[in-house]
Amino acid sequence: MKSLKKIMIAAILLLSIPSAFAQLSRVDIVATGLTCSMCSNAINKQLKTLTDVEKVDIDLNTNTFVVFLKKNNQITPKILKDKVENAGFFVGEMVLYMTFEKQQTVTNSIISTNNMTFIFIDENTKILNGETKLKVYDKGYLTSKAFKKVAKLIKYDGNNAIEKGNVYHVKIV
Repeated sequence: MKSLKKIMIAAILLLSIPSAFAQLSRVDIVATGLTCSMCSNAINKQLKTLTDVEKVDIDLNTNTFVVFLKKNNQITPKILKDKVENAGFFVGEMVLYMTFEKQQTVTNSIISTNNMTFIFIDENTKILNGETKLKVYDKGYLTSKAFKKVAKLIKYDGNNAIEKGNVYHVKIV
């Protein structure tokens, strides 16, 4: 009987998570560990293997890869992070460009869309309407030094949800 109650509570919680349609259209990735143009070429090749990538622009001065995505893509931040790591490098920063329609956020509010869940760590209530830039603040999406500064803002459940699925802690930038 107790397990049935737990299942019912879990189902109610899952159904109460706001769902929104938001399309990921562009991702800016700052890679770390690059020493030459051949390094950036390795990342570029990995990113371009994804069928949902329309094009990749590279800024060699800042090691930034601007990834433009096709409409109705199934790309997640984790897929892009894995491609950078497959090339032998790390993500130092990731900014997502998404389009929302009148979606309200408050501190620790959760929005699920397109097989991704975003937990907003912003301190103010905001209405997301139109193209919105979201910076990912999870481990592996920032440099170690930057992550240590923001780790207190992120409340992990002990199971480290980011490694189990497409759950991302983000701030509006």
